[in-house]
Amino acid sequence: MNPLLVCILGAAILLSSIPFSLLELAPMIKGESVSHTLDKTTQYAQRAEQLGFNRFWLAEHHNMPGIICAATSILVGHIAGKTQRIRVGSGGIMLPNHSPLVVAEQFGTLESLYPGRIDLGLGRAPGSDPVTSRALNNDMSRAENFPKEVTELQTLLGPYNGTHPIRAIPGENTNVPLWLLGSSLFSAQLAAQKGLPYVFAGHFAPRFVHDAIALYKREFKASNVLDKPYVMLALPLVAAETDEEAQYLSTTSKQRVLELIRGKELWLKPPVESMEGLWSEQERAHVENFLSLSVVGGHVSIKHKLEMIAKELEVDEFIFTNDVYNSEKRHRALEILMEIKH
Repeated sequence: MNPLLVCILGAAILLSSIPFSLLELAPMIKGESVSHTLDKTTQYAQRAEQLGFNRFWLAEHHNMPGIICAATSILVGHIAGKTQRIRVGSGGIMLPNHSPLVVAEQFGTLESLYPGRIDLGLGRAPGSDPVTSRALNNDMSRAENFPKEVTELQTLLGPYNGTHPIRAIPGENTNVPLWLLGSSLFSAQLAAQKGLPYVFAGHFAPRFVHDAIALYKREFKASNVLDKPYVMLALPLVAAETDEEAQYLSTTSKQRVLELIRGKELWLKPPVESMEGLWSEQERAHVENFLSLSVVGGHVSIKHKLEMIAKELEVDEFIFTNDVYNSEKRHRALEILMEIKH
């Protein structure tokens, strides 16, 4: 067989074998109601399930106008109740904001309501600014206790050992799958030590993607959860019928990141023909670095970039953010993803 054809077929087989999942921030358009925004998020999750996506995760953010996912566990339950098969979870619960016992009770309840469908992704960042972090939790040293609190969660969600004084009822022995999320080497190393699956936050912090994944795989220790490393990579996605349309639609996410670095509100804005005049050269560099792992384009471009990333980083699963202003085009992006996969 022609070596080039072998290479092409190998890439196609590789992509078809990798699960696709979605990370949702419940993006809100200014002037839209919260109820309408959450209705759109629900419809988006239902369409993802119809198309065969593996997971639908919701992030935790606070005090960010334009992002409606502060009450993450409530949204996980709502989406799970409005779907039938797709796994639903947190991407993630920011553990320094919560008592491990409360998290175990909430996700143990969710697992009991929707058996075999709930994931618990955990992060150690606050998911907010410092002032909001203090409003959520006055103990600013909580992040330092992250490894200990992950262990506590594992104990609370596992079978009762007969000695632990605190029990999660419900939660005990539900064994909700834990994932560690991160954008640096800390969570990668912790996930490796604990033998847990690892998610790298390439959708907003691509800088350490190679180092973090390599460290996780190199130091991974088998556990009763995993016998080998499992890496999920979060990527920003803008898929459209053509590369030109995708570049146009991508200005929505560029505007949002620009507002983020300026400390402004994060409403979802309509795309613009050009970003020129909207940012300085320094801001442009910052935005482009933030989104440097973005997968933007039509069918061919999207497929090529995903194949290259999958080969280079040897990821086991992709999870995509999808900040597209128009709901129909946002749903169409999901269809395009599945069209290139099969």
